[in-house]
Amino acid sequence: MTVWALGLNHNTAPLDLRGRFAFSTDQMASTLKGLRESHSKHPEATILSTCNRTEIYCASQTPALEHTLAWLAGSGGVSPALLRSHTYTLEGDQAARHVFRVASGLDSMVLGEPQILGQMKDAVRAADGAGAMGSTLHQLFQRTFAVAKEVRSSTEIGAHSISMAAASVRLAGQLFEDLAKIKILFVGAGEMIDLAATHFAARNPALMVIANRTTERGEALAQKFGAHNAQTMPLADLPARLHEFDAVISCTASVLPIIGLGAVERAVKLRKRRPIFMIDLAVPRDIEPEVKALPDIYLYTVDDLAQVVQTGKESRRAAVAEAEVIIDAGVQNFMSWLNQRDPVTGVVPLIQQLQAQADEWRSMEINRAKKLLAKGESIDAVLEALARGMSQKMLHGTLAELHAGDAERREATAQTVSKLFLRGQARAKADDAER
Repeated sequence: MTVWALGLNHNTAPLDLRGRFAFSTDQMASTLKGLRESHSKHPEATILSTCNRTEIYCASQTPALEHTLAWLAGSGGVSPALLRSHTYTLEGDQAARHVFRVASGLDSMVLGEPQILGQMKDAVRAADGAGAMGSTLHQLFQRTFAVAKEVRSSTEIGAHSISMAAASVRLAGQLFEDLAKIKILFVGAGEMIDLAATHFAARNPALMVIANRTTERGEALAQKFGAHNAQTMPLADLPARLHEFDAVISCTASVLPIIGLGAVERAVKLRKRRPIFMIDLAVPRDIEPEVKALPDIYLYTVDDLAQVVQTGKESRRAAVAEAEVIIDAGVQNFMSWLNQRDPVTGVVPLIQQLQAQADEWRSMEINRAKKLLAKGESIDAVLEALARGMSQKMLHGTLAELHAGDAERREATAQTVSKLFLRGQARAKADDAER
């Protein structure tokens, strides 16, 4: 078996291209089914899709990177050539190293950020639920989570990291003199909006309003911040009420923008030169990009926040070096496990063959013993015959090899046989020599 990975992220692809390959949770099962069925041998597969990356992890007897790239290009409606220029492909130990680094927060826009680990666990659960996981990817991701846990508990990789949510508050503070006087609209009710609302709530804003497609989720989040004057409103009311808010933070799973240029233009006129601070954390975009050109609008996307979240990165270089050591060990252990299962050179297939052969011999001797007992043979005689039969079967090939070949080959065989069958005698002789 081998593992391979194909991906694009915030370092290799622009926001709008990444948006073409964003897969929501509710479409993951059908997406994985389509991916696996597009391959002739249906490889194991898992898809990780976040605002900063889309990555496909597969396992099968032979890698099929070009086929996977062509499938992904088709799903996003772009040519394979265009997609290839914005992706990375990894195989074997490099694929394992990459997934370990991603889960540990070393490949994130926010160095050491913890959300990616939860997102990866969600992706694995979705793949498992869709029946797309096999023993190889199960082993890869279990080791991934163990490595990430060790990195986070043994190093300072997450110390002083600035999250997207915290960066949003920092940028808002540069525009507004007092965040306690502003009214904020949060569009969506997922994990990212929850984090952003938590950070803004710490500044005690004048009003927090949550607009979400699902009323129940919006109300549940509003209750969490009830002490901060948090309210809800129907998402359909957003265009008419947009002018009421000084800041808008949006992150939904919509495949199309939900805040259009026209709605923002009307809000700008009604506000009479009072600025609106807007953060679009969604991929694909929630806010039409043309909005950024409007007067008195300060619009930032996830890519715009990159400079802010890099603060403190230099101080964590030592932690990165420590994390890489842990990851190196994890990669070596996984590759050792994988190589042992190679059908040609691996130890595990040989062990399985030996166990199958021993089971066959045991079955033959037990059946022979039962026949002897049925004929009235004594139990002692039957047990003796059974033991002798098993011994002869187990030693037949070994004894034949000891008599085969030239002297040099027989000597090498004899040494191997001694190690395998006379280990107790060898240890006794060694102990005698020491005494």
